[in-house]
Amino acid sequence: MRIELSVQDLAAPGMYEDIENVCEKHKGQLWSVNRQIYENPEPHYEEFRAHDNICSLLEGLGYKVVRHAYGLSTAFEVEYGSGGHLVCYNAEYDALPKEDGGHHHACGHNLIATSSIAAFLILAELIRSQNIEGRVRLLGTPAEESGGGKIDLLNAGAYRGVDACMMGHPGPLTPGNDGVSCPDTLAVTSTKISFRGKEAHAGATPWAGVNALDALVAAYTSISMLRQQLPLTQRVHGIILHGGERPNIIPGMASMEFYARADTCQSLQELCVRLEGCFNGAALATGCTVDFEWDPMYKELKKNQPLGDALTKHMKAFGRSFITSVKDGATGGSTDQGNVMYEVPGLHCGFGIGSDGDEVWPHTPDFAAAAGTEQAFQRALDCAKGLAATGFQVLTAAEFCDTIWRSHKHDV
Repeated sequence: MRIELSVQDLAAPGMYEDIENVCEKHKGQLWSVNRQIYENPEPHYEEFRAHDNICSLLEGLGYKVVRHAYGLSTAFEVEYGSGGHLVCYNAEYDALPKEDGGHHHACGHNLIATSSIAAFLILAELIRSQNIEGRVRLLGTPAEESGGGKIDLLNAGAYRGVDACMMGHPGPLTPGNDGVSCPDTLAVTSTKISFRGKEAHAGATPWAGVNALDALVAAYTSISMLRQQLPLTQRVHGIILHGGERPNIIPGMASMEFYARADTCQSLQELCVRLEGCFNGAALATGCTVDFEWDPMYKELKKNQPLGDALTKHMKAFGRSFITSVKDGATGGSTDQGNVMYEVPGLHCGFGIGSDGDEVWPHTPDFAAAAGTEQAFQRALDCAKGLAATGFQVLTAAEFCDTIWRSHKHDV
């Protein structure tokens, strides 16, 4: 479902100037909290410094903050306004885990937090200065890289009553394009698989053993053969975690970890069934037992075209060239924001950082370096301005809010 609106239709008189002024007023404070997060990377569910620094900033500005919200020690919630519709911004601030090369912000979550905090402050001050009926909420959402913090928050009711939930994510800067309002992502889940057999001396009594490593290799090989028949919209990738203790001891335990991705959660469930056949078949063939349990699924993003079209036009008004969607499909990444966007209308836009002609991709050292620059910080603020303008439209235009809900219900 598409909605055709001009920038004039979307903007109240003086709105863009007001947004610029509020953003400029808080720029120093936002730069400070951005640096605090960037320079102190913390893994999932351990983002204590980030949590405390953001909460202290907001409390210092006079907002009532719920620390450790919804039973999560590093989540927080702050809301401003009354009545009307409710717009929510998600702030992520976890770093990559150590197995990705040590804790660091090679996914730019310091910038995600910055843009969402800025969008909240802008919209809250517009509500205050213009006496608007409506509410804006900022949620601190831990554990996106691993753990699914937004799934925890969903289950705890954090998004109940929300009319639009938005956030922005940094990505590579491509020539002529500052960002994309409605990118595609893949649904993803993961599992650790453990095969158990029986140890025996490989030289003296090999017949007394049951080789768990053989089961693992059989499963790994089966998955490699399965890949030939997988559609282009599905991905499988994994590693061996443990293959035994010593060469002269038949391994009694072996383990591996696999990720599975697909363009929809239904397709992903079908893929998982095929992978389970590889696990169970390898156990049966070798006489081992096998244990595995799938982690909670990150669902694919459900694009909301009216919200995306509105953001694209707002970003143009702020001098940034966004496109609404990418023609060649999913990025290959995944996010628990997809689970949120199955429940309420939402956006998970992408804004470019780095430099034209020299693309830097998330989860690389170059991207970690780019995420700490002043240029990236400014692009996060520019994204925040567009998100705030889109949130303002949700609060002040009943017809627009009805349209995004119709689009959401149609697609989901």
